[in-house]
Amino acid sequence: MSFWQLRNQFYDLICFNVNQVYAWKPDFEKNNLTRWVKQNLLVKLRNSWYSFPDYLKTPNIQNFVSNKIYSPSYVSLHSALAFYGIIPEAIVQTTAVSSLKKANFENVFGSFSYQQILPGLMFGNEQKTFLNKYSLLFATPEKAILDLLYLYPQYNSEQEIIELRFDEEFMQNDLNVEHLNEFTEKFQSKVLRNRVNLLLKIHDLC
Repeated sequence: MSFWQLRNQFYDLICFNVNQVYAWKPDFEKNNLTRWVKQNLLVKLRNSWYSFPDYLKTPNIQNFVSNKIYSPSYVSLHSALAFYGIIPEAIVQTTAVSSLKKANFENVFGSFSYQQILPGLMFGNEQKTFLNKYSLLFATPEKAILDLLYLYPQYNSEQEIIELRFDEEFMQNDLNVEHLNEFTEKFQSKVLRNRVNLLLKIHDLC
């Protein structure tokens, strides 16, 4: 089988894995993938996952790749907060939340980090359209905030939360406080409730 046959079959998926290849061609020789990576015809994303170098310059491709190579997961934490303009920092690493164990991956598309959360807390995400025909899972602003406060124990004082430098205009005009409180109750965590109360107090939202 030629590389171009594989490309024609999987290019539109952006990312594909070895199992998909075997389902298509059961007698496929896996060594072909290694050879095509060495020839820069393919990009290896992690064990068994591949993409095409043509996509490297696609805007926001990291968010789509993040969803695909470690599932179930959704983009959250610092990446989502930066996307919504809640924090000022430019985020180099793509951060996500998953019900699987913590993981980190590096490839030519970037650095990908996954924090573990209980399966019952995998809510508060929505599908966003990507390149007009794909979708990816992304935390809502409120859930991204809660994931951060829940998963990073250092944010346990008023000063630490102030130093997050959440955008005041967003907090006053765009944050859905009702959703934030509803989501907080689902965590059933007094520690998180206290942190959220501090956040609301700092921004005069309670």
